[in-house]
Amino acid sequence: MPIRGLAVASLAAALFVAPAVPQAAAQSTPAPAEKFSQDDKFRQLDELLPTPNDYRTASGAPGHEYWQQRADYDIDVELNDETRIVNGSQTVTYYNQSPDTLRYLWVQLDRNNFTPNSHAQLTQTRDELEKMSFRTLRRHVARETFDGGMKIDRVETPTGDELDHTIVHTMMRVDLPEPLAPGARFAFKIAWRFEMNDTRVLNSRTSSEFFEEDGNYIHQVAHWFPRMAAYTDYAGWQHKQFLGRGEFTLEFGDYDVRITVPDDHIVSATGVLANPGDVLTSEQRRRLREAETASTPMFIVTPEEAKDNERTQPGGKATWRFQAENVRDFAFATSRKFIWDAMGYDLSDRGGELVMAMSFYPNEAEPLWSTYSTHAVVHTLDVVSDFAFVYPYPTAQSVNGPTGGMEYPMICFNGPRPEDDGTYTARSKYGLISVIIHEVIHFYFPMVVNSDERQWTWMDEGITTFLQYLTEQEWEDDYPSRRGEPKDITVYMSSPNQVPIMTNSESILQFGPNAYAKPATALNVLRETVLGRELFDHALREYARRWQFKRPEPADKFRTFEDASGVDLDWFWRGWYYTTDHVDVSVDNVRKFTIDSQNPDTEKAWRRTRRDAEPATLGERRNADLPKRTHAYPALLDFYNDYDELDVTPGDLREFQEYLDGLDDEDRALYEVDRNFYLIELGNRGGLVTPVILALHFEPGPSEELRIPAEIWRRDNERVSKLYSTERELVGVTFDPHLETADVEVENNHWPRRIVESRFELYKWKRDTPNPMREAKEELERDNVSSASDTGGED
Repeated sequence: MPIRGLAVASLAAALFVAPAVPQAAAQSTPAPAEKFSQDDKFRQLDELLPTPNDYRTASGAPGHEYWQQRADYDIDVELNDETRIVNGSQTVTYYNQSPDTLRYLWVQLDRNNFTPNSHAQLTQTRDELEKMSFRTLRRHVARETFDGGMKIDRVETPTGDELDHTIVHTMMRVDLPEPLAPGARFAFKIAWRFEMNDTRVLNSRTSSEFFEEDGNYIHQVAHWFPRMAAYTDYAGWQHKQFLGRGEFTLEFGDYDVRITVPDDHIVSATGVLANPGDVLTSEQRRRLREAETASTPMFIVTPEEAKDNERTQPGGKATWRFQAENVRDFAFATSRKFIWDAMGYDLSDRGGELVMAMSFYPNEAEPLWSTYSTHAVVHTLDVVSDFAFVYPYPTAQSVNGPTGGMEYPMICFNGPRPEDDGTYTARSKYGLISVIIHEVIHFYFPMVVNSDERQWTWMDEGITTFLQYLTEQEWEDDYPSRRGEPKDITVYMSSPNQVPIMTNSESILQFGPNAYAKPATALNVLRETVLGRELFDHALREYARRWQFKRPEPADKFRTFEDASGVDLDWFWRGWYYTTDHVDVSVDNVRKFTIDSQNPDTEKAWRRTRRDAEPATLGERRNADLPKRTHAYPALLDFYNDYDELDVTPGDLREFQEYLDGLDDEDRALYEVDRNFYLIELGNRGGLVTPVILALHFEPGPSEELRIPAEIWRRDNERVSKLYSTERELVGVTFDPHLETADVEVENNHWPRRIVESRFELYKWKRDTPNPMREAKEELERDNVSSASDTGGED
């Protein structure tokens, strides 16, 4: 039965929320707050984002004057399988499509990261040195002596004239013989060489893995040629030094690459093999054609053939020629150990073309790789082509080797293998599927949506990790995704030593959670809780469509999502990307109100019931049996000893009747409503504003769900009260019942509070105090026994 208490008028007073206690300043610039000491969590991002212009519009789309540079490469490279020396020469044709005149060009020499005096090596730190693994010490010693830097033999014009150039750590400035005007192009040549690192000592994105059993290598070759630095409308030359974490900012172009290796090697590379007749057998070419229409992966090089290759010696050299159009980078892998499988994936029904999905791996990777790798490639293309755009390239390749996971256009390097006996753990199986999914998604972001990785790791890793989660969930039921679910990031969100997502790639703390997990989770929250799937998916496709083969900045992403969804998300970007706040909403209290009927019979009876239900105090109980003076002198009792203020009087009835007579029909209808009014009081303890999702539990059931936009916090981001009315009896409230907001403390999400259950371990206490004297005595006794044994027990 509803409890009748405060009048409706008193509800208005109860709804007033007082200004909150000041909190620590947020990462973003707070609004002036002379009379209200809170940061404005809903302040627009205008002062943080660059001003829109003809190159980048306020809607987040490329402007009508958008431009970007271009660089085409013609490369000859040879890899010595025994010495691991790479020699190359290239002609670069650079197109100045900017409105600016350029007097010099900047080129990336990323291999210089592997010189003993590189900035990456010199700035390495270590907090303590109580113990160190042999592997770590071996790596430390090798980094001080190994020189895997890029040696530039010459820089010249196509006619052989030397070009002045200056090497600045991992960058090289090439001075132009005359200024390069807008719309002009300039061709120049570079000859270079370097030694690849052995993964047994130094592992990196470029590595050679040696197999002791058969004496062969797998070489994964990346960041291996001088690459043009990006020149952009927002930063000019992107010539931040390469320190290892901040990856690459590159220009699109066409590649014609000739790779010379031993003639028994199999090569996987960016692009399409242009000379199969020179390097493949007729049987391999036949299998490759058959694989185009195969429903499952087919072997192009079988495991048995790969084993035979391992035992042979090369008869000479072979040159594999690969061509790739409109890509931003080029990588390759080569080995005589490679098994090769492939299958075609036809995207013509979605406006695309046939894609050859292929995997390259040694017998040591079996049976895990032949079962899962190419299937994972095809599955990823299938899912992501729906969420973003149809995959635009003719090949998609996964290569096993020393690199755990790294991406390049059309090719990725992935590490997991089974045990030596061919068995594998669930962790290895799902680790392989997940890393392939992740790296193939990179074929879209940033290999097509060409974000600035040197500046913003999260722009490609965050969206890739998010799409990885979606792709994994379409692989099988209950796929064990590591990242994406909000509940899986709560420990990080409340941890110390954080920086905002909007932090330069080289300055990030807790790199994996910050650059991968947090932005991926933010997008999941945006999709499931803030926008809903339909609006979010439309906005994501619009962002990908606008910026494919172009270079978006963070503001372009933020603005596109708002433009395409029709929802103001500045509060979301500000909180999730510019601060280290976290979600921790507490259901602090729930108060119940009903309408005061003004009927004295009803209201005074209700008040008497509540009064009579109050427990007697300890003093009242002990004083009850004391002798009283009025017991001895009854004449002292008068009218007030029998008077009860809760008795109904004729005056009360007259006053009530006058109240009723003063109500019109509309007021009387409201008066007769028999509802309970609940004031649900919420506290924001984590600082990050969030939609409020409440499960309301009733007696009897069923429960209801109340979903409130984040704007409920716009006037007070520390505590709010929500009025909810119902004819039923509310018995409990739960915030975030589906664990969708990344709330870090679930125990304060319940009202009334739950008893927290846990377990403790019962054990027997044992003395285990070190006793050097006893140890020395025992050691002496062992020595005496040993000596007696050696002499046969004789004196």
